[in-house]
Amino acid sequence: MSHAEAVRAQFGAAPPARLGVAVSGGSDSLALLHVLHDWHAGGGPLPRAATVDHGLRPEAGEEAAQVARLCAGLGIGHDTLRWQGTAARGNLADAARRARYRLLAGWARRHGIADVAIGHTADDLAETFLMRLARGSGLDGLAAMRDRWQEGGVTFHRPLLALRREALRDLLRARGVAWADDPTNDDPAYARTRARAALAAMAPLDIGTDTLAATALRLRDARAALGHCARRAAQDIAREHGGDLLWRRDGFADLPDEIARRLLVAGLAWLNGRDYPPRGAAMAALLGAARAGRRMTLQGCVLSASGDHLRLAREYRAVAGLRAPAGTVWDGRWRATGGSGRATVAPLGAAGLRACPDWRAGGLPHGSALASPGLWREGALLAAPLAGWPNGWRLDLLRGFDAYLDRLAA
Repeated sequence: MSHAEAVRAQFGAAPPARLGVAVSGGSDSLALLHVLHDWHAGGGPLPRAATVDHGLRPEAGEEAAQVARLCAGLGIGHDTLRWQGTAARGNLADAARRARYRLLAGWARRHGIADVAIGHTADDLAETFLMRLARGSGLDGLAAMRDRWQEGGVTFHRPLLALRREALRDLLRARGVAWADDPTNDDPAYARTRARAALAAMAPLDIGTDTLAATALRLRDARAALGHCARRAAQDIAREHGGDLLWRRDGFADLPDEIARRLLVAGLAWLNGRDYPPRGAAMAALLGAARAGRRMTLQGCVLSASGDHLRLAREYRAVAGLRAPAGTVWDGRWRATGGSGRATVAPLGAAGLRACPDWRAGGLPHGSALASPGLWREGALLAAPLAGWPNGWRLDLLRGFDAYLDRLAA
């Protein structure tokens, strides 16, 4: 498949009128920029480029400036986006990755761009496969990265996943275009560098980039099939109640472990909004608790069992300190509207339940009612819509049951 064919196949017969492209200055993204420029000259979308300067390397600023000059020569608009996150705690690489997509999504929205192209290649598929294999990942981790996904109201695309990095560099060489090489690419302290070395070492066994990329793509198909089955199962045995997620115990008991695990993983993410699932041992423990009908807390959520249902709810301790003005989003899920005057949204807790005329009227169990949002003013409870006392206020669940089903099929 040629470069042009790969890009056209990604966007189909009705491509967007405008297309963003993330350009770091490396060979993959610069080649993507040129392919999109050629496409525009032949009637394709008008591209606009953005470079994210994470501030992690002294060369990054000059590399962004070089991209800007190249774009000016091509007649393509360009913006540099700067991240001030070098003091981020924990996994700096992960924080930088999250910031990159957050900045790109915000940039795209400001420019009225709904689609952004990213320059990942078949080499990235193979390298990521090996890195995740070394971590003991299961099917979801080993499956190929998605060729498109939504984040921050923007659709991101990876149109070059079927192409090799060296073929893209040949395109740049033919046009006399130089690219920047990240010095970390040669540093064995980084897992991706070691993965590239491993690929070279496995060449005599005919285990190379093309083989591993193809395997990752087949696993992606398997992941999609399992997601489809999990979604069907959830439609049959799951429902939302007061912001909690319920599964029929008899139906859950009949599910294969992998499908049941997916229902739980998606439920956690639906409740707490986190991007990453718990590690394997923690998920195995949660699945065991669900099978046995035992109570267990994980990632700010609590699993419990009644006679007929399993319930996954927000844990009170995870939301105890959360406060938000009415009309804004609380806990990433709830928005309170309809009442008069100013109010603060906060969990009911024990004091809120005591102030409710009858909190049991909402139908939530005690733990769920404790963690449910109420409306407060100067320390006094004004309303508790989920606990049977709306008092003129309403609470809208921004991630409804359909969002849970969508997570299963993503």
